[in-house]
Amino acid sequence: MIMSPPRHLPKTRYQIPANLVQPLWLRSRESLVDDGLVYDPIAATACQRCQLAPECFSGDIDQKQLLHATLTQLCDEQVTAFIKQNPDGWIINVGAGLDTRFYRVDNGRCHWLELDVTENLLWRQKLFHASERYHHQCGSVDDLSWLDDLNIPEKAPVMIVCEHALLDCNSAQVAKFIQALGRHFDSARASLVLAGDRCMNVLGQKMGSGQYAHGYDAPGEAVLRYLPWARWVRTSSPLDKHCVRWKLWQRWLTKFVSSKHRFTPVVVQLRW
Repeated sequence: MIMSPPRHLPKTRYQIPANLVQPLWLRSRESLVDDGLVYDPIAATACQRCQLAPECFSGDIDQKQLLHATLTQLCDEQVTAFIKQNPDGWIINVGAGLDTRFYRVDNGRCHWLELDVTENLLWRQKLFHASERYHHQCGSVDDLSWLDDLNIPEKAPVMIVCEHALLDCNSAQVAKFIQALGRHFDSARASLVLAGDRCMNVLGQKMGSGQYAHGYDAPGEAVLRYLPWARWVRTSSPLDKHCVRWKLWQRWLTKFVSSKHRFTPVVVQLRW
């Protein structure tokens, strides 16, 4: 019997900060689950080049993985719907970290801009490569000078995605960011992950939530207060996804609309 040679890991193993590599690792793990919510072989390949810090393993990893994968799936679906309606549209991913959404949903025509602070972009450039339609640029939810440097055609459809970065911002910073987007773009869509106000209590932590800098009892209503001229605002909870891996008591919370938006981060989509 002829045996195939063993696969060797890359010689270079990067010690990437835990807050960057853990989401990548969770998507990699989810890709190995039967009927997983997210299939991300790019993350799995990238993780072979990373050394995981001990913090990545803290807490209930399976529950954190489920919550992260569900939020990622919700954002993927919203971006995919935008691209389907606007095949040549522009997606601006703010606080990109080591996100691989471009590789998961790219249609071969859309334009993609990954924004993050300099040190995070350096890690991105080690693991992922820019292309004609896929660019890396310095920018964050705090330093909004990147808005003036954008080179996007005036009438081009735009969608702004912010999956993780706003979770580290207080409510004043969130408001400033959303209002800046509303002033800069005459018309656009945004998909923002915001935390409920009960994420950090016992139930929230048991659902996989982390420690966040803000908490809203009604995230969608808060966004509408920040941008009252929005055409519409919609809030999607991870519990809206009927995944059997959610425990019975967690699924029970879906019967209470207000509660299911308070114990986990949710995805708020808006259009103006």
